[in-house]
Amino acid sequence: MKLTGARIAQFLRRPDPEIHAVLLYGPDAGLVRERATAAAAAVCPDLRDPFRVTELTGAMLVADPARLIDEAAQLSLIGGRRVVRLREIGEANAPVLARFVAAALGEAFVVAEAGELPARSALRRTFEDAPAAAAIACYPDSPRDLAAVVADTLGAHRVTASRDAIAFLVEHLGGDRLLTRSELEKLALYVGDDGRVEIEDARLMVADTAALSLDDAVRAAAEGDTAALERALTRVFQEGASPVTVIRAALRHLQRLHILAARVAGGDSIEMALRGARPPIFFKDQDSFRRQLGRWSEARLRPQLPALAAAETTIKTTGMPAETICRAALLSLAQAGRRHAA
Repeated sequence: MKLTGARIAQFLRRPDPEIHAVLLYGPDAGLVRERATAAAAAVCPDLRDPFRVTELTGAMLVADPARLIDEAAQLSLIGGRRVVRLREIGEANAPVLARFVAAALGEAFVVAEAGELPARSALRRTFEDAPAAAAIACYPDSPRDLAAVVADTLGAHRVTASRDAIAFLVEHLGGDRLLTRSELEKLALYVGDDGRVEIEDARLMVADTAALSLDDAVRAAAEGDTAALERALTRVFQEGASPVTVIRAALRHLQRLHILAARVAGGDSIEMALRGARPPIFFKDQDSFRRQLGRWSEARLRPQLPALAAAETTIKTTGMPAETICRAALLSLAQAGRRHAA
């Protein structure tokens, strides 16, 4: 069973008792862990209970394939449904999990965490096709989802935020849900309970910890600097960023640049467009935006937006090498920028 949209939240609050196992996978490792923890806690609120919770890894299942069935068949000595958490699961574990899901043995609830899986993944198909199992994809937050995470996390501390501060946070966070929440918790601690976050607070606490290599890659692509782009992308992937995260960061940047270019096309000077930007452009980034607006008109930017969106769709649906698709998309953008400048 493949869960999407509102069904995910409903399942995480109250997992269907007929479901014996759930797979959470995707490029956002933090969201995978957050959702896996929520699903497990809905069955056993105390995840440190050694009588009801067992943790295994993919390597442990490879070494001892029968271990999963043994753990799932055990009964809790103190009552209550048991939870078996599986971490670092991959394609090598697909045969074991396929046999377990098909047999639906034991009463335990199995929660498996995996990384990014292609559409043709045997592991994904095992959980998507079985009536007693569920699969939940975990992709980086969209701007709308990220705004909700900001409001939820700050709201837990009775902290409010200005519109510009929220826009800045949405632009500079994302990609890993746990890292996003960690940064927001730090920000809430900085302003204190019942405090208010202004854009200066957000810049002070978040700017230095944002994905600087990712920013460098996006900036190089928009400026048409192919050599700098290749160096930045190498660092980005070495640091563990997913190709989908990179594509989405580039898409958000181009959407913002497109708005500024449209204002210039409407008669504003570049300086007027920069001064009217919301959220305000950080002073260290203004020269870069000037160079970009000198390269890109609104009409030239327009076809680049669907091209990046198509690259993300290709990554998610074809099973082709994600990093290769991402590099090609950003290189194409950078080359177009060079042609426009010429």
